[in-house]
Amino acid sequence: MPISHPLLQRGPARATPSLALLPDGARHGLGAGLALGRVHEACGSARHRLALWIAAQTTGPVIWIAPDWGCDRLNPCGMMSFIDPARLILVHPKRAEDVLWSMEEVLRSGAVSLAIADLPGLPGLTPVRRMHLAAEAGGRSHGTAPLGLLLTPGMGGAQGVESRWHLTSDHQGSSGAWALTRLRARTAPRQAWQVQHTQGQSLPRISHGIKAA
Repeated sequence: MPISHPLLQRGPARATPSLALLPDGARHGLGAGLALGRVHEACGSARHRLALWIAAQTTGPVIWIAPDWGCDRLNPCGMMSFIDPARLILVHPKRAEDVLWSMEEVLRSGAVSLAIADLPGLPGLTPVRRMHLAAEAGGRSHGTAPLGLLLTPGMGGAQGVESRWHLTSDHQGSSGAWALTRLRARTAPRQAWQVQHTQGQSLPRISHGIKAA
């Protein structure tokens, strides 16, 4: 006689909705991409470029939050090959604490699919946890959870993020090459890849894996 038990009747777990980090990234070991409803981190000298690559794979407006006193401002001409500058809504808080507050409120609203915060330093664990909860709430109210991306200086190191990615120019490769490293992820090991841009492509592609330092 068949044994009936609620645990035996459960179907396979649903895959977490994700946004691709780069086109065709899954077949090169990048997995499904960046989990929606969570906050991720991008660091390295080319972190702004990585953020634009991610934004190019979304639809609708993208909110980009950066301190009012910051000297690194986006150049519309430089991003046009990736994304229409008109899609970006720029927010420039005058106080450091308002950058994190703005990010939390944007995620909670669920009004955009991607929110980016360009931070001058590393946030504390509590603000990151609050942003995770805000993104989950935004998903409950709008059906699809937003993605939060924190841009941090140096090698990053924000506590509590879902994943951490480092991007820098690959000066040992050919022109238009970058080194992408997954420094941290909850469900994947540290790994590195070379990213190569080919003429005629709007976004670069994974060229091959490289040994992570």
